[in-house]
Amino acid sequence: MNVEEPEHETTSTANNWEPRSLIHALVLMLATFGGVYICYLLAVPFLSALTWALVLAVLFASVHQAIEARLRRPNLSATISVLMVALIIVVPATFVAERLISEAAKGAIVVQAQVEGGAWRTAIDAHPWLAPIDKWIEQQIDLPAIFGNVASWLTNTGASFVRGSVVQLLGVVFTFYLLFYFLRDRRLALETVRKLSPLSQGEMDRLFDQIVDTVHATIYGTVVVAGVQGTLGGLMFWWLGLPTPLLWGLVMALLAVVPVLGAFIVWIPAAIFLALDGSWEKAIILTLWGGLVVSTIDNLLYPMLVGNRLKLHTIPAFISLVGGLTVFGPAGIILGPMAVTITMILLEIWRTRIAEPNG
Repeated sequence: MNVEEPEHETTSTANNWEPRSLIHALVLMLATFGGVYICYLLAVPFLSALTWALVLAVLFASVHQAIEARLRRPNLSATISVLMVALIIVVPATFVAERLISEAAKGAIVVQAQVEGGAWRTAIDAHPWLAPIDKWIEQQIDLPAIFGNVASWLTNTGASFVRGSVVQLLGVVFTFYLLFYFLRDRRLALETVRKLSPLSQGEMDRLFDQIVDTVHATIYGTVVVAGVQGTLGGLMFWWLGLPTPLLWGLVMALLAVVPVLGAFIVWIPAAIFLALDGSWEKAIILTLWGGLVVSTIDNLLYPMLVGNRLKLHTIPAFISLVGGLTVFGPAGIILGPMAVTITMILLEIWRTRIAEPNG
């Protein structure tokens, strides 16, 4: 009797502690989720800088590894890598941004003058079958006022860009500040994430590889191809003597980033306007260049740049890019596809784990 009593007491104590353990686990889980959410709120103001620093760290990882292997000094290697990235990206981007704003303002003024002078109406009057369109435009749209507002907005934007250059500079400096630590402490950061993650070593390796592939596929397979398309379109606009080729080249590049849309949204109306203006040769050249070169160059470059890396179907790609831009702003071009990719990998891991016991 005396021997059985301790066993009964131990069982009773364990039963009493089970609800308390569940409560402790629930409190710990809620506290963890609360802490993660608070950390997310703290990181939101720096989300753009964090994203682009991570992207640059992934893109220039191999270059930094080569520098680090030669110098064997982490701080000096990271400093040299950051300065190299700054020279490659910041200087050209700043020059292009200033030129773009200037070109946009000048182009809006030129278009406004043509609209107020009735150039578009003269082109339509030369084709009587377009008379209903002319009448509808005059009744429904005040084109001079619209282009006047656009010209004023672009002029004010150029002035605000100059005034806000200090804020933009701080954002760029913070991005490269983060990039320094992402490059120098990348091994420590990856090891910390591995220890905190509930996934296995192999699953984490697969997840990291997929994130790297996502960044490379998004940047090289989307942004670079879109930049090439915009450059080719802008060069043709310049060769044909169309106004503001730099502006329209950038617009075509931005449109080429978004699935379903493309550079054709710019060059097709331009070709139509040239045809209405009587410049049939230029219209035909622009149509052939846009249809045979600009619109098909991605089929050649994308496989070369991306290879067998990440390729999303049109629908998830559209949702990830457009939804990412809507939710996260400019950083969404990376965060959107990355979120979709990570979610797909996690779902695949769950499917594999559920199938293993049955197998």
